[in-house]
Amino acid sequence: MKVTVISIPVRDQEKALKFYTEKLGFIKKLDMPLEGGNRWLTLVSQEAQEGPEILLEPAPNHFEPSKVYQDALLAAGIPYTQFDVDNVQSEYDRLTKLGVEFSMKPTEMGTAKVAVFNDTCGNNIQIVEIL
Repeated sequence: MKVTVISIPVRDQEKALKFYTEKLGFIKKLDMPLEGGNRWLTLVSQEAQEGPEILLEPAPNHFEPSKVYQDALLAAGIPYTQFDVDNVQSEYDRLTKLGVEFSMKPTEMGTAKVAVFNDTCGNNIQIVEIL
């Protein structure tokens, strides 16, 4: 068994696509139209283009429990998911210059350094560097 696709709930797929590609640097892999104006929209990391895909999932727009869960995580400041980076401080500096808003600046926590930002699509995302 292996991970091939992980979903991140987003309220606006086009806005999410722009943020995740232009700010975070992911690459669009698949973009197929679905019913109701939705898309099967996946991204991959530049560093692992054959690795797991991120599905920008429009579930909060069509499934109320998903929206409630997403809202609760955001309000509590809990990240929906995390991405590993080589250097949290340099990634924080790069993203801050691009206008990304962080709720947690780079902070050492034991054997890791973390920071948390808002993806503008309803989620807190954590970046992590293993020290």
